[in-house]
Amino acid sequence: MHRRRRTALVLSAAIAAAVPLLTACGNDAHPGAAAVVGGQRITVAQLEGRVNEVRRAQRAATPDETQYQQVLASTSSLTRDTLHNMVLDQVLHRAAQDQGITVDRKEIQQMRAGLEQQAGSPEALQTAWLQKYGVAPARLDENLRLQVEARKLAQRLGTDTTQPAFWKALSTASGELHIDLNPRYGTWDVQKSSRVDAKTPWVRDVTAAGVQQPA
Repeated sequence: MHRRRRTALVLSAAIAAAVPLLTACGNDAHPGAAAVVGGQRITVAQLEGRVNEVRRAQRAATPDETQYQQVLASTSSLTRDTLHNMVLDQVLHRAAQDQGITVDRKEIQQMRAGLEQQAGSPEALQTAWLQKYGVAPARLDENLRLQVEARKLAQRLGTDTTQPAFWKALSTASGELHIDLNPRYGTWDVQKSSRVDAKTPWVRDVTAAGVQQPA
């Protein structure tokens, strides 16, 4: 996994696509589940809710219809990427817990204040996180908490988030959580702590341009 991919994952980048229309019924062992992580289900409804949050934010930030269609076209894997990051968030949290790491509200506020200063305003930070990482404004603090966790985990391990020692900790956490993805969304590679696309010819994704998006 190369540096760009790792950075995007730790930041919980959910950069983007339309909700797929599927001809398969999915994983019969966990009906209605997009994934099972640590014995807890991430439901298809929860996944679609997250995707719709991003789409609504993109729509609000891009009132021009032509530009919005370009956003949809450039973010054509939102559902799968969102699920990937919902799972990875839990993996990161478990890895941090394994090291006795906690994050308090003050740490999140400090990180947010610093980033808002760099961006120029709270609104500019929200826009940047939406455009770069597919994080809806309502999820910004949640995302920043995970970033603080990642930073503290790397410090505890004496490394940084691009190095093998950090990703080995995530791999261990992935194994502990016994992650099971609905086959329509691929599989989970424990060693890489990454979602892998499965070749399923009976699953058909409809491109963003052909899906009616929420206003």
